[in-house]
Amino acid sequence: MASSNASSLSFLGRIWLRAAAAVVAAGFSVPFLYLLSENLGSEEPFGFLGGEALAPLGRSLGLAASVSVTASVIGTGAAWLVGRTDLPGRRIFKLLLPLPLVIPSFIGAFVMIAAFAPGGFLESILGPLGVESMPSIRGFAGSLIVLTLFTYPYVYLPVAARLRQLPSSLEESARLLGSGAWQTFFRIVLPQARSSILAGTLLVFLYSISDFGVVQLMRYEALTRVIYATRLFDRSTSLALSLQLGVVALLVVAIERVITQGPRQSSSGRTSRALLVPLKRSKALATTLLGLLVGAALMVPIAVLGFWAIRGLSRGTTSGVLVTGSIAGPTFNTAWVAILSAVVAVGAVLPVVYLTVRHRSRVGDVSNAFVVGGFALPGLAVALALVYLTVSTPALSGIYQTLTLLVVAYVIHFGAQAMRSAQVALSAVPTTVEDAAKVLGVNRLHRFLRVELPLMRPGLVAGGGLVLLNVMKELPATLLLAPAGFQTLAMKIWQASESSFFSDAAIAALLLIALSGSLTWLLVIRRAEV
Repeated sequence: MASSNASSLSFLGRIWLRAAAAVVAAGFSVPFLYLLSENLGSEEPFGFLGGEALAPLGRSLGLAASVSVTASVIGTGAAWLVGRTDLPGRRIFKLLLPLPLVIPSFIGAFVMIAAFAPGGFLESILGPLGVESMPSIRGFAGSLIVLTLFTYPYVYLPVAARLRQLPSSLEESARLLGSGAWQTFFRIVLPQARSSILAGTLLVFLYSISDFGVVQLMRYEALTRVIYATRLFDRSTSLALSLQLGVVALLVVAIERVITQGPRQSSSGRTSRALLVPLKRSKALATTLLGLLVGAALMVPIAVLGFWAIRGLSRGTTSGVLVTGSIAGPTFNTAWVAILSAVVAVGAVLPVVYLTVRHRSRVGDVSNAFVVGGFALPGLAVALALVYLTVSTPALSGIYQTLTLLVVAYVIHFGAQAMRSAQVALSAVPTTVEDAAKVLGVNRLHRFLRVELPLMRPGLVAGGGLVLLNVMKELPATLLLAPAGFQTLAMKIWQASESSFFSDAAIAALLLIALSGSLTWLLVIRRAEV
């Protein structure tokens, strides 16, 4: 089928398509190749591999590993409880458990700091009980708690989806042979869900090791915090540490691809009836634990943000954020720059999509790898590479701190999400439809516009929506590359929280959560239930 379709494209058309894909690949490879060339061309080419440079890496690896373990246990356990037991309120928990995705992790860190602040949410509740001061929550422990609470859905969602596909016959047989609920879980369920658990856990690891907002607010000396701190006065150190971060991230993505492409358990699809394990005496405990999880990851953040927003508005301590309309500009900027980045990302990856789905070639496979590599490279590393490249290159200095460079960074970092959705959308378009249009005399451009594009539109919109959602919540690249005077909601939250203007930060955070929440429901949670 692929070969017959390849022949429908002229020789010149294939040349142009491969050239376009090569240009896209070159653009996505710029940040990593720049970091690599600058480090190899320095006085200490391999300085990023030893000495003091490894200390921040060790702290980041320790934090990411700890978050990955805790998030995988919580996510897997929650998925099993709501999908395979008679837990009360399963439908409600299925709705609430993925929702922490709508809260950016740096907002979670701000919420925890604000909750423990003097005169804050916890002090106002516990004060009447005789509690006069709150303990410090900064450092490793605070970072671990925040990142775990807001990353466990990355494990929960794929594991829950996998459990919905598993036939219950093996579990029923194990129970009939005398295995208890826990024995059945560890011997039957866990091995069949292993690939989903590992894929979600690696995604949590990648997220945690590249996080900047949480470790910065929690004052934990992780790799990203040191990179950001040294970017102005110690260029060589920031470049070396950025390359470290990029190499680790690429290794994680490579491992994830091996896991997800390995042999999978055969499944007959979603079963008509799932085996429900009776929790018996553990029912109250399981319900309480999930309630605490949802409360800590969702209810408490909303309550703390609402507390500070109402308090600021009632006391007039919001710096006139609503009166002057200063929140309207960042809200508008957040929306339109995210939409622009989504449109550009979808358009940029289309040549690669066609070369990997319709006209397979080595150029397409290599281009695909570079686009995925752009997603693996953390946003801070992408932004820092683009900053140094444009500042040190006279021909590019004109685009430094412009919207053009900011959108380029967004597209490089999130373009892979648009590409994956577009590949699925194109593969679902029957080649017979295109062949019929060709027989009727429709030229290649019109076939794309009239036949393929309308059929691909839902998938393209979904991929663009994922880019839009991530751009809205992105922080480090925006801080480094945004033009002077240009603010997004993420920047406003960051600046207000750094200055301890909790009321201003809370109002902006609630707006951002409302925007990202609606998109997460439409693009992630709702699609996961299909």
